[in-house]
Amino acid sequence: MRNCLILGSGRSGTSLAAGLLARAGYFMGDLVDEAGLRPANPKGQFEDHEINAINEDLIAGPMRKYRRRLTTKLFRPQRRRDLKMHYPQRWLAALPPSVKIATTPEITRRIEAVTARQPYCFKDPRFSYTLGAWRPFVTDAVFICAFRHPAITAASIVTECATANYLSDVAMNRDWALRIWYDIYRYILKIQHPAGGHWIFVHYDQLMDGSRWDEIEAALHAPIDRGFAEPALRRSQASGAVPAKALKIYRRLCELAGYRESGPGA
Repeated sequence: MRNCLILGSGRSGTSLAAGLLARAGYFMGDLVDEAGLRPANPKGQFEDHEINAINEDLIAGPMRKYRRRLTTKLFRPQRRRDLKMHYPQRWLAALPPSVKIATTPEITRRIEAVTARQPYCFKDPRFSYTLGAWRPFVTDAVFICAFRHPAITAASIVTECATANYLSDVAMNRDWALRIWYDIYRYILKIQHPAGGHWIFVHYDQLMDGSRWDEIEAALHAPIDRGFAEPALRRSQASGAVPAKALKIYRRLCELAGYRESGPGA
């Protein structure tokens, strides 16, 4: 089995991708799902506490420069003074490709520790920004980038922020959710993907209908749990206009995934 890192915007199918591999025999860490499942992820998030914490710390440095951008756009006025309250929420960050993610000796030691147990499958939307810091320690790996239409992801992000208790202080709106989608995939396409490695770009629908399962199994030498995906859980729908620049990136992702869009943005 080959190691695997799963990335892409939150609410785009990363949990689905991880769930398909959860029974393959991978080390996936101390899963946050043990704290309780949520309606948005009724089958689990499949994220590890330490992986999340490492990626949060990696993003924290450049986020200082974008502090006003983050707090003004995202957090309700009464909560903006204390960013410590928002520690696990940098999966909602929107960073341009010019932002460089730098590690430290202490973070490097933590990355070495969590990647020592192999084979592993780690999923975290924050990898979209932090993958470069992990690369020196990630060997024989496949990078799975999950995505779906930006309007659908934006709608799901807005719903999650409106209904999840841990996001009760986030003042999310559709425009900012679309910005999150755009910046994450722009960063992946401009910074992460060109750096090389074995990549599989996969649309949410391809994960759900099984059309890419054989390819993923062949790349990872690991079995897919073919009973995991449930089409009935597909709830969010695309609606409203999407900026042309985001649709351009979406079409490029579809091209890389070999996916023919039949709905909005086709």
